[in-house]
Amino acid sequence: MTTADNQPGAEVLLRALKDEGVEVIFGYPGGAVLPIYDAIFNQNAIKHVLVRQEGGAVHAAEGYARSTGKVGVVLVTSGPGATNAVTGLADALMDSIPVVCLTGQVPTHLIGNDAFQEADTTGITRPATKHNYLVKRSEDLARVVHEAFYVARTGRPGPVVIDLPKDILINPAPYTEAPKVHPSYRPRTEPDLAQIQKAVALLKSAKRPVIYAGGGVINSGPEASELLRELIALTGFPTTNTLMGLGSCPASDPRFLGMLGMHGTYEANLAMHGCDVMLAVGARFDDRVTGRLNAFSQGSKKIHIDIDTSSINKNVPVDIPIVADAGKALKALVAAWKADTAVVDAPALTSWWRQIDVWREQKCLAFEQDMTPGAIIKPQYAIQRLFELTRNLGKDVFITTEVGQHQMWAAQYFHFDRPNHWMTSGGLGTMGYGLPAAMGVQIAHPDAMVIDIAGEASILMNIQEMGTLAQYRLPVKVFILNNEYMGMVRQWQELLHGGRYSESYSASLPDFVKLADSFHAKGLRATTIEQLDAVILEMLNSDIAVVADIAVDQKANCFPMIPSGAAHNEMILGTEAEGSGAAVSDQGFALV
Repeated sequence: MTTADNQPGAEVLLRALKDEGVEVIFGYPGGAVLPIYDAIFNQNAIKHVLVRQEGGAVHAAEGYARSTGKVGVVLVTSGPGATNAVTGLADALMDSIPVVCLTGQVPTHLIGNDAFQEADTTGITRPATKHNYLVKRSEDLARVVHEAFYVARTGRPGPVVIDLPKDILINPAPYTEAPKVHPSYRPRTEPDLAQIQKAVALLKSAKRPVIYAGGGVINSGPEASELLRELIALTGFPTTNTLMGLGSCPASDPRFLGMLGMHGTYEANLAMHGCDVMLAVGARFDDRVTGRLNAFSQGSKKIHIDIDTSSINKNVPVDIPIVADAGKALKALVAAWKADTAVVDAPALTSWWRQIDVWREQKCLAFEQDMTPGAIIKPQYAIQRLFELTRNLGKDVFITTEVGQHQMWAAQYFHFDRPNHWMTSGGLGTMGYGLPAAMGVQIAHPDAMVIDIAGEASILMNIQEMGTLAQYRLPVKVFILNNEYMGMVRQWQELLHGGRYSESYSASLPDFVKLADSFHAKGLRATTIEQLDAVILEMLNSDIAVVADIAVDQKANCFPMIPSGAAHNEMILGTEAEGSGAAVSDQGFALV
């Protein structure tokens, strides 16, 4: 229904946002969007969070969206405001995060004239978004806003841009209610029951099965993770998660093999390599998971559940494709499993678990921490103690990360039993993601403990967002593993480039304690092992933002590691794991 009440476009925009359930906007003002900011000033229904750079606004909206399941909303101005947002949009696209980004634009009659702060925003963002719009008629404004939210959250979630010329925001516009059904975009969410039955039959015949669950399970909503856990309990099958899927299967579940992929566990990667039936749910077989494609799980039968048709058979040919929402497909699988009278091959499954237990004995995540006073802190131990000391806080704990070694160590040593509590940049690998993402999580969960596990190089990418923490009194904790190197770059240079450490050492780092103080936060530092616990506890017990600078072993590497171009059974293990730090090639195995 359309109402012609002659409100300015900016007022119509805010009305549409309110009707879409928007409570928070992350933004930064500029000339082209001042009519929107004027409308924001005159209302109290929607909170605006002033970030310090537009890239931080998108990452904050991502953190908000990923921790709540809602659509994150961003507001930036034209030209550089929009271009600064592109990295965040590409990040949200790669990781399937629902975001609506409102960008200002020069008035319609100036588009194409190289006007002040003009950029071809729709052209620039087309490959970085799920969809984008340029609103050229006032009568389209409300409809486009409603449609953008529908597109962002429906099917495979993703970012949507609405480019808003200034005259559209000033001129009167009619209001249009959100349609109940979109006329053309109707992604398939219900699974084909015949395919579900085929999947159950194949799974029950398996001798070496594995369940491989990704971020699509989490994106589907909390019920999907519950259904995955029910399926794991029903089948007794070993289960692994992608980086984005951590928390969908509880880390404390004995059937959980840990994360798989480039820095996944020995047992998870070899189970994927040696399985005969694989159930992939809400995962896209990306290169960090598969390793060398022509060696990936050769000879196995593959069932792939994904809401995105284009993901099916894109990287890995599959035997039973199921295009559906992960939660709805899992619900159908659980029901079909219970209804099917066939039984699993119990002796074969027992033998498979014995083999997995042999791989577990490799203790691929083992490390040695010298506890002598004055000893250097191992980064793995720092994460382990952070995890252990957050267990009894009596509040929700949300973790975000930057990108690098610290990100992989966090995935390995901070264990997640619930979905939506782990926010990291997976597909794009965006340094600078963690701090603004933590800001968005803290806005959404004001009483929770929100910790950004960071590296000293990555945190500097968006360190200015400490100012946002101060302005809104957000008690985010920043836990820096400081090895004075771009750690993952240094590791690759050591292992793959003959130890030629080209431009990976940070020769002029700030004093993070003083930096924290300058942003009205608390700065802490631990340089030796006996200081670590006290610093972590002081950080956790502080009611303001904290930057904890943890000096860690500069030479520590993140293992296991599948080198680029290698297969799952060609991992490099750390020196503390059973079998030394040499490359481990498990070309085959005998069931025991």
